[in-house]
Amino acid sequence: MPRLAAAPITLSASEQTELETLARRPSTAQQIALRARIILRASRGESHGQISRDLGISKDMSRLWRNRWLEVSVRGIPVMERLRDAPRPGAPATFSLEQITQLYALACAPPEQYGRPISHWTPRELADELVKQGIVAQISERHVGRLLAEAELKPHQSRYWLHPPRQ
Repeated sequence: MPRLAAAPITLSASEQTELETLARRPSTAQQIALRARIILRASRGESHGQISRDLGISKDMSRLWRNRWLEVSVRGIPVMERLRDAPRPGAPATFSLEQITQLYALACAPPEQYGRPISHWTPRELADELVKQGIVAQISERHVGRLLAEAELKPHQSRYWLHPPRQ
């Protein structure tokens, strides 16, 4: 069975120059520089096997970047953008930045201000208060704990509790 030749890549002079610059510049991320080298070699008519041997990569990687380059070149995307990773699939964020900011503000406020008879906030109490105030429809205490840990917020060590204001 005859093999199919790889699709040819034709570069404009500006694309060629930009790819060569990216491939040589020391400050370019290594993955971007490697992808630039793959495209440059593909534009010279090298096969996937030849590119993979010379650059120490798999044929699949050579094929992937040649095909991706051809696919996005049609859209007129800038060279650097064509060499970046494609967006990965996944669920959209569950909570907005505003909702998370409101959680942080709540965690830094004294619980008595919200009628809570506790000395400091716990993830469970914060989750309950967020739902009670209508900031979120629902949120687990574990997620509240993760968000606080991510922001390195520790309501029980809040400055307010270490040095309460005098009245």
